Amino acid sequence: MSSIEDHPERNVIRVQLAHNPVLKGMSVGQMAELEPQLVVVDCQKGEALLHRGVHEMEQYFILEGILKRVVSNQEAKEMILRFADEGQIETSYAAWRLGTPAPYSIVCVTRARVAKLPLRDWAAFLERHRGLKQSFEYEVMHHMSEVMAHTITLHLLDAPGRVKRFLRKHPELFDRIPKKELASYLNLSAETLSRLKQRGKI
Repeated sequence: MSSIEDHPERNVIRVQLAHNPVLKGMSVGQMAELEPQLVVVDCQKGEALLHRGVHEMEQYFILEGILKRVVSNQEAKEMILRFADEGQIETSYAAWRLGTPAPYSIVCVTRARVAKLPLRDWAAFLERHRGLKQSFEYEVMHHMSEVMAHTITLHLLDAPGRVKRFLRKHPELFDRIPKKELASYLNLSAETLSRLKQRGKI
């Protein structure tokens, strides 16, 4: 864990943050105000950044790697709600605003690097910059809509249809996500996913 200023790759990290869709419209002054509040964390595959049920939450800007939102039942059966890769954000902002516990965990699918800050500090920053708050909240609503559309897809489409929809929506992720994880997201067995690929169904 390191501040951006003290990080040996700080120049690269600054460029990555400047290209983040939520941050790219920020002024030099706004970035100078935000940067000291961010810490950079390198995470291992399988490491949880957020645990479902906690009240202390953070805002994440993904610099490298892939994260997933996931829920699991008492039998430890997972349901993956969303994948996000570099250049995107992850957050539990809606739950934080509502004062409810985190409704899902956020876990590293691959090795990852994120810049993060406590959600209370991010929310305070947004209150001082209303234009940024509007674009950020739009992004959060877009993610919630994506999760809802994916959940509906699991019920309406057959196995090849689910895979084809993922390829259409996220072609850049298909070969980067471990097939076991992707199969879980699509509510398939890894064997079924492999068989569909071998038969040229996808």
